[in-house]
This record gives sequence, structure tokens and C-alpha cells, in this order.
Amino acid sequence: MQPTVGDIFEGKITGITKFGAFVSLPDGSNGLVHISEIANSYVNDVHDHVSEGQSVKVKVIGISDTGKINLSIKKAEPQASGSEQERPPQQRQAQPRNNNFSSRPSGFNQKPFTPSAPTEASFEDKLKQFMQDSDSRISDSRMYADKKGGYKRRRD
Repeated sequence: MQPTVGDIFEGKITGITKFGAFVSLPDGSNGLVHISEIANSYVNDVHDHVSEGQSVKVKVIGISDTGKINLSIKKAEPQASGSEQERPPQQRQAQPRNNNFSSRPSGFNQKPFTPSAPTEASFEDKLKQFMQDSDSRISDSRMYADKKGGYKRRRD
């Protein structure tokens, strides 16, 4: 019986690599469980979750054109609620960004854009004010870059 996508089998782990585990299926074919498909929690080392010779329940999640079978252990099991699952360290929520620019050096105080022109101003007046604010920000940025030892042109 040829496996098809969505089938669930009981297989035996025949080999373990750093990127996953090879599983022998009942029909004699072999498939790979990628490290990302081993458990619902973060998997740093495959050996921490499975061992050679262990029987595991796997689900066929893909079959390539060359006949390679992609398997998943975590999709073969009933799903746990999202709050119980652990997430990898790189996917944990980062600290919110502080956009008040207080982390910048004291000589460089960038302020958020706030148009100072009255709301009744014409388009040309608003554009003029925007250009002035923009030029001011660019000059502040250049001054800061020069202080930090930014790009300086050599004279040969």
C-alpha cells in the first residue's frame, strides 16, 4: 500500500540525524520527520525527544516528486491548546520597541513629525513646512553621523 498525504501510520525510528529522524513505515518505505515536525515544543536536539528503535505515530504531510516521504509526529497527535505549547526562543515576543528615541545619544534628539502649520493652510504651505522639517532632520542626522565617525571622503 503506497502512503498518501494525510495517512497516519505506526512506524519505527531507524536513524537520527541533527535535522530529523528517519522512520520505517509498515509497508517497507522510509520517510523523514524533520526536526520542526518532531514536537510542539522547541526541539534543540532530536535525541531529547526520540530514540532509535522507538515506535512512533506519524502522519504523512508530503510526498515529493522523487518519492521522498515527509512525516510529522506532532501532527499525528491531537493538538494541545495554544497556551500549553512552548515556543522557540527566537519566536518569543520581544520587548516592545521604545519609539521615543530616548536611547539615542543626548546630542541627537529626533522628534516625531508634527506639522506646526495651521489646519487651514494651503497645500503649498504644508509642503513648505514639511520640506523645512525634513531638511532639519537630515542635517541633524548628518551631524550625528559625523560625530560617530561616519563616512569621510579621503583627499588623495
